[in-house]
Amino acid sequence: MRLSPDEMIFWQYGFLKLNATIVFTWGLMLVLAIGSKIITRKFSTGLKRSLWQNFLEIVVTGIEKQIEEVGLSQPQKYLGFLGTLFLFVAASSLCTVIPGYEPPTGSLSTTAALALCVFVAVPFFGIEEQGVNEYLKSYVEPTFIMLPFNIISEISRTLALAVRLFGNMMSGAMIIGILLTITPFIFPIIMTALGLLTGMVQAYIFSILAAVYIAAATRVRKPSLNPIQNLEA
Repeated sequence: MRLSPDEMIFWQYGFLKLNATIVFTWGLMLVLAIGSKIITRKFSTGLKRSLWQNFLEIVVTGIEKQIEEVGLSQPQKYLGFLGTLFLFVAASSLCTVIPGYEPPTGSLSTTAALALCVFVAVPFFGIEEQGVNEYLKSYVEPTFIMLPFNIISEISRTLALAVRLFGNMMSGAMIIGILLTITPFIFPIIMTALGLLTGMVQAYIFSILAAVYIAAATRVRKPSLNPIQNLEA
């Protein structure tokens, strides 16, 4: 039983390897890109809209509402990044029903790459919202002593994102593999269905955590009033 799609090698030349993680990751991104283009090519801006367009607009509106409730006042600004994270992780899980397919999120390299995207996006949106100086000041608040702890916090939560997603996805695949060897066929089917649900939950959690980190980085801190200003207020 394979613990990771990294172990499935399609092509190798010396130290160069083309494994299932790379193939399924790029294949999934291609499917998502082409699928989004096909789905949105006939969208209308008028009053007459198809049922499919109305459904997608409801879904997008729901995602924007979730992003706004996390604390991001302009959800449209972050919809592309957070929505893409959710779709990729969710699609990785849903495609497990395809024979021969293994979710790339079952590889630590893929989950680390997704967490790295969040790691880069947090300061990117934070600097864009507050400016370089104000964003960097957050690392030394309330005192300069907190600088190393804040840096460690940024790194540790990125590692936690990667390990959490990898552990949940890999454990589901391992349980199904074990059940296939020791139980009748009906039980692995049930576990596969539960695995799909778990994958959707993990996609939601990963996206929400990314939104929370971005919200914390983009929060504009209002200058505190001095005692005289407080009395005047």
